[in-house]
Amino acid sequence: MNWTRKHLLGLEELSAEEIMIILQTADNFKSVSERAIKKVPALQGRTVVNMFYEPSTRTNLSFTVAERRLSADVLSFSKSGSSVSKGETLVDTAKNIEALGVDIMVLRHAAAGAAKLLSENVHCSVVNAGDGQHEHPTQALLDLYTMREVIAENPKFNDFSDIKIGIVGDISHSRVARSNIWGLTKLGAKVMVVGPTTMIPPDIEKMGVEVCHDMDRAILECDMLNMLRIQFERQSGVCPFPSISEYTRLFGLTSKRLKRLGREDIVIMHPGPVNRGIELSPEVADGKQSVILRQVENGVAIRMAVLFLVNAASASK
Repeated sequence: MNWTRKHLLGLEELSAEEIMIILQTADNFKSVSERAIKKVPALQGRTVVNMFYEPSTRTNLSFTVAERRLSADVLSFSKSGSSVSKGETLVDTAKNIEALGVDIMVLRHAAAGAAKLLSENVHCSVVNAGDGQHEHPTQALLDLYTMREVIAENPKFNDFSDIKIGIVGDISHSRVARSNIWGLTKLGAKVMVVGPTTMIPPDIEKMGVEVCHDMDRAILECDMLNMLRIQFERQSGVCPFPSISEYTRLFGLTSKRLKRLGREDIVIMHPGPVNRGIELSPEVADGKQSVILRQVENGVAIRMAVLFLVNAASASK
């Protein structure tokens, strides 16, 4: 199967085969980061703009590194200090930036559907770097890539159909959780969402997941846990639980808890930023079972793959 999509807007619209194309393409680019000269000419002569309307550290820097390793010319746009403060719309801003000769737009925006809107109003490729509470496709792809590596390293697993993943925390407000669910279920993995009832969306079972409110059970049943932070900035001033200490007691992950349950081998993931002492204790976040920094490393290869594929599809049309 060939990649034909000019844009990457979300994993909901992708097939399992298309997801695997991205992961397999990333295999080729991961080796680039291990070379003495970490650069290939795949996007030489192409211009990419990173349009970040929301704060970001990992995603913004990861895309920038990926773009430069592909030899692209890179522009950076932030909402602060731009004409947005004067009332300019997203579409008008994008069209003006495109007129500078931009080939790919990487967009992070607080509004769900912003990337799709942009893709319908510009001629260049659009890559969704997170839109509101909707999707964060490249984060899910790097999570899937990391899980795929773990599966390959463990002789008791053959493929995604052999593993059960627990996604723990603020599921209601998490675009990472949604993209992970779409990707994992399409690849055949079993998915459990874990958290208090106030942080689990109603009818989420329709996405093909199991709901659990017991953290100990999740630890015992799952092969990997993807821990999410509580997104206080999206809570509209209403805390979904009585206190942080109670949330940590019920759903926090500590080495003491893992030892008590005999699951010190369970693989721990986190999309970042980590709220240490809330969802993860420092010793777990930095422990041997954690693959958090591997996720960050793999993010560069995944984003190189995505940029390469959407550029190739755009050039062929």
